[in-house]
Amino acid sequence: MAWESGIGIMRKQKPEFFEGLEHSCAAGGEDRIRAAPALPGIERVEARFTGAFFEPHRHDTYAVGVTLSGVQTFRYRGGRQVSLPGRIIVLHPDEIHDGAAGTDAGLRYRMLYLDPALVRRALGATAPLPFVRDPVLDDPILRAALVDALGRLDETPDDLALADLVDRIAQSLARHGKRAGRPAASISPDRINRARDYLCDNALRDVRSRELEDVTGLDRFTLSRQFRALFATSPHRFLIMRRLDHARRLIAHGETLADTAAAVGFADQSHLTRHFKKSFGITPGRWARATRASRAATERA
Repeated sequence: MAWESGIGIMRKQKPEFFEGLEHSCAAGGEDRIRAAPALPGIERVEARFTGAFFEPHRHDTYAVGVTLSGVQTFRYRGGRQVSLPGRIIVLHPDEIHDGAAGTDAGLRYRMLYLDPALVRRALGATAPLPFVRDPVLDDPILRAALVDALGRLDETPDDLALADLVDRIAQSLARHGKRAGRPAASISPDRINRARDYLCDNALRDVRSRELEDVTGLDRFTLSRQFRALFATSPHRFLIMRRLDHARRLIAHGETLADTAAAVGFADQSHLTRHFKKSFGITPGRWARATRASRAATERA
């Protein structure tokens, strides 16, 4: 069968990678999400679930991963996509998608969420971001890079290894993708990077357009257009995603949703929940339960 041949491909290329992945979220009937230690501009996650788990949502990062077991289905750019074991998934930033297991046997996959700024740095300071039209690929070169990035979630690559991984993945994206709108020569990456840094430093409060105009020397409309050209999302959405990243860390450490909402700048718990679900496809409560189940399973192992 097709998915059996996919498994065979991965085992033939690097057996210890596929076999090692069998021991994290593979057993048990609970939905689980396991996050690796944080890396600059990179998030690595393994998920195991049954049924329709993720509702329509969008990230402000590239999502690049591999299906490990089961049938992975998702709606993306108007069509239903299917990925079998050994296949690679590539989703462009800010594209709406959902996520489900295609059979009752459930689904398990690993995904790397890559900051577009890292892709742009690897491809060139003013390079437009590549858009990979086919979201399900069979590419041994990109798979080998993902093997190194996702093979052992409990390990953190050193700086040199991380730079190599980012470059290999970025070059693969460029090889498969067309350039998503070539930025005008008048774009100033330095100015837009200043806006991005300012948003990161002030993510837990409301930032006004006038502040970014003062930081960059650009009017708000030019700034918004150039920000999207370089980072594939708007300044406002980038700010919201940084708040949500902080919220996930607080929730993972046991903070209540109400306290988390107040700490990261949302008006109340319902405001946090609405943005969390829109950005990650699940409620913060369900995400917390899935991550706790994964930690408990790891501790029992």
